[in-house]
Amino acid sequence: MRSDYCGTLRAEHIDQEVTLCGWVDRRRDHGGVIFIDLRDREGIVQVVFDPDAGDHFHLADRVRGEYVLQVTGKVRARDAATVNPNMATGEVEVYGTALLILNEAETTPFPLDSHASVGEDVRLKYRYLDLRRHDMQAGLRFRSKVTSAVRNYLDGQGFLDIETPILTRATPEGARDYLVPSRTHENKFFALPQSPQLFKQLLMVSGFDRYYQIAKCFRDEDLRADRQPEFTQIDIEASFMSEEQIMGVTEDMIRQVFKQAKDVNLGEFPRMTYADAIAQYGSDKPDLRIPLTLVDVKDLMTEVDFKVFSGPAKDPKGRVTALKVPGGNDKLTRKQIDDYTKFVGIYGAKGLAYIKVNDKSDLEEGLQSPIVKFLPNDVRAALLERLQAENGDLIFFGADKAKVVTEALGALRCKLGADLDLYTQEWAPLWVVDFPMFEEDSDGEWNSLHHPFTAPSCTVEELEADPGQALSRAYDMVLNGTELGGGSIRIHNQAMQQAVFRVLGIEEDEQREKFGFLLDALKYGAPPHGGLAFGLDRLIMLMVGASSIRDVIAFPKTQSAACVMTDAPGGVDEQQLKELNIRLRKKEKPASES
Repeated sequence: MRSDYCGTLRAEHIDQEVTLCGWVDRRRDHGGVIFIDLRDREGIVQVVFDPDAGDHFHLADRVRGEYVLQVTGKVRARDAATVNPNMATGEVEVYGTALLILNEAETTPFPLDSHASVGEDVRLKYRYLDLRRHDMQAGLRFRSKVTSAVRNYLDGQGFLDIETPILTRATPEGARDYLVPSRTHENKFFALPQSPQLFKQLLMVSGFDRYYQIAKCFRDEDLRADRQPEFTQIDIEASFMSEEQIMGVTEDMIRQVFKQAKDVNLGEFPRMTYADAIAQYGSDKPDLRIPLTLVDVKDLMTEVDFKVFSGPAKDPKGRVTALKVPGGNDKLTRKQIDDYTKFVGIYGAKGLAYIKVNDKSDLEEGLQSPIVKFLPNDVRAALLERLQAENGDLIFFGADKAKVVTEALGALRCKLGADLDLYTQEWAPLWVVDFPMFEEDSDGEWNSLHHPFTAPSCTVEELEADPGQALSRAYDMVLNGTELGGGSIRIHNQAMQQAVFRVLGIEEDEQREKFGFLLDALKYGAPPHGGLAFGLDRLIMLMVGASSIRDVIAFPKTQSAACVMTDAPGGVDEQQLKELNIRLRKKEKPASES
């Protein structure tokens, strides 16, 4: 039906006859000459109809916004005075000789101008219209470009694209599964995969030593700007490769993707241990664009007459940490400091102590803060020296349980970086390595920091003797404070896998019930293997500068995991429920409503 896309026409097409198909972006009548801006996925071109076009001119007079047209005409150069440098097709226009209205359109519920402010609920309800907007189309076109680059790179490295099942069984991966009732197996359920983790490991056992998949995954969890109930992973697994080799291949892949898709050179990726990331940045995904670091001062505060500091300083599970803002005295008002105090409260902090360094040479009068009177001069001097504080600096403090301080000051560091525009570079990639195998919950039980199939860097005996000291062979790729992907060397030995299960409180009967197929596979010559999974949606969001992954997914869900366009999830009829052996339980009314 068409010879060219609207947005691809350039000066080299002048004098060529073309047939275009697209939507009316705008129509203008200038003194008997009708101008139509015709739009398709590649862009917009101006089409001109004058009375010489006869009936087609009168037809052009009928068209309105979002009508679907087929236009035939000759490409010609625009007059010098009408060249539009802001359009890719701005040097040319199409002199229309034939017009066919393929479909009419009612007035859209919202203007499709990319600058129009539209509520997200309306955009999602009419997503097929929202996707016509330039910014949305550019985002999805960019996504396609990235996935193509990923496939080309991995194909070139000898990886095979292999699909794994969508209907599987529930596995403990840290979030709720989406369950699918089975009609043929009464009272049994499938689960939608949170990741292809076990299947890709089984592919390694099968001898497919390099696998990848751009995989759909599902997690029934509370949503945020960078979370969706269904999301896409670039899933990679390889046998007979060390963590250094896997990190090298995937780092090179991301570097090439950025170069091809954005012409950005990410350079080398520094390495940082988990312990250093938590200690210096308050996060296992530090944003290295921000030149602020946390400095532990616990040892200086054990004997001060300020229980807010001395209490956590004496607590083995406590932390007292300082965050220096160079020149912060002039940059931050008292109201802003109060706002930051409220901000850290979100993370459980009970307050936010601070000291203004007016004159570091005067320990008596040169430090301004309600807490200074509780700090002896020797502590003040040691504090200033450790922080390398200068006049005009502002120092914030966190003192509480280590987890609270780490999360609160880590988040404050990032907020200060954004609020004060402290970024020193556009892109800051790194690898975070040497993660703990487990983290202890409030009940004293161990949970996997990544997942229970991650290999430890110790023996079975050392693991079970002291789980809290065990490090894993895991690695996360981080960019600008966002985790792009996480991976590890996997357990390929049955004895080690069972030991990890025991540490997690999964006894032998439960091991056999949930993971018998995996434990059996590990008995039959499982090779050393590992891999990494990238969140594709998050990667695209970061690359295009979007604020939410919903802007780079064609048909996303709302924060309540609903699709307002199709009204999903929805009810099903009684017959379907009967076939699935499901009976719905009605909510009981509260006693006050009875």
